[in-house]
Amino acid sequence: MSTAPRLTALDALHRSLGATMTDFAGWDMPLRYASERDEHNAVRTRAGLFDLSHMGEITLTGPEAVKVLDFALVGNISTVGVGRARYTHICREDGGILDDLIVYRLGETEFMVVANASNAQVVLDAITERAAGFDAEVRDDRDAYALLAVQGPESSDILKSLTDADLDGLKYYAGLPGTVAGVPALIARTGYTGEDGFELFVSPEHAVELWQALTKAGEGVGLIPCGLSCRDTLRLEAGMPLYGHELTTALTPFDAGLGRVVKFEKEGDFVGRAALETAAERAASAAPRKLVGLIAEGRRVPRAGFPVVADGQVIGEVTSGAPSPTLGKPIAMAYVDASHAAPGTSGVGVDIRGTHEPYEVVALPFYKRQK
Repeated sequence: MSTAPRLTALDALHRSLGATMTDFAGWDMPLRYASERDEHNAVRTRAGLFDLSHMGEITLTGPEAVKVLDFALVGNISTVGVGRARYTHICREDGGILDDLIVYRLGETEFMVVANASNAQVVLDAITERAAGFDAEVRDDRDAYALLAVQGPESSDILKSLTDADLDGLKYYAGLPGTVAGVPALIARTGYTGEDGFELFVSPEHAVELWQALTKAGEGVGLIPCGLSCRDTLRLEAGMPLYGHELTTALTPFDAGLGRVVKFEKEGDFVGRAALETAAERAASAAPRKLVGLIAEGRRVPRAGFPVVADGQVIGEVTSGAPSPTLGKPIAMAYVDASHAAPGTSGVGVDIRGTHEPYEVVALPFYKRQK
């Protein structure tokens, strides 16, 4: 039985703006409004406005909320200060990645976990199960929030015109409560584009009002609405992993080159510890494959699942690929054999429908903003 996709609080507004809508992780979301390239370039040079209300918010409260998170996740959440956020993973007992997350510490005993839309229920179920026996409450807050993001070099000035919150003092991966255009919000300096930017968690009833205020405030500096399509090319250029592509249950954080998020030094056990210790040892001795960047010499675009080849042999697989508006060439992320992972390795190509197209191996990210 098929179910209709869920609608964000901004659904009617997106349609009024002529957005091309798509079903994404069970949500009807804007893919693009006009030109994907124009939306991408606006975020790189000016600012873009995104609806990210499909993300999954899970709140933990109580005296042992931090103990739940330290047990349930691979990161050391007890060291996160109030008002700060941390990128981390939730893994299975075998070390496979269930999802990558951002955890916000809203108070001494209050935390918000933000999961990817496609995994929100899985993460909620896993954390709820892992919280058994702890003095803490796990709450599904997916319906309590709409999430808007302003990303790009002009984002700070746009937001400053609408809030008296101390944005200059707000560090990367931090959040503070405030009001934006009179709307109560959690203002977080986070994002998924490689640019400076902010994510605004608000009550769904205020989403349209806030979107319109941000749109008006950004008119003079070229802010435009942006869809999921350009969000994907922006994060790809920035070398940021996407769950289901660079991250899966078949991979541990060490396989994905993200072993730094696993904190073995934290007190007590955590789910997946033993398997991840083994994975860490394996990665330290000889990681079988590494995540690399690939830049096309030609114009054909690689896609997820395409084989990476060298000397007639398959040496890896593309995880994400797209044309890069910033580089002007097709790019991809791929897991390749360690022997072919060094930047500049010659003779590497991607099998695109039977033709081996030449690609340059580069270190990630493809793009890094100027500070």
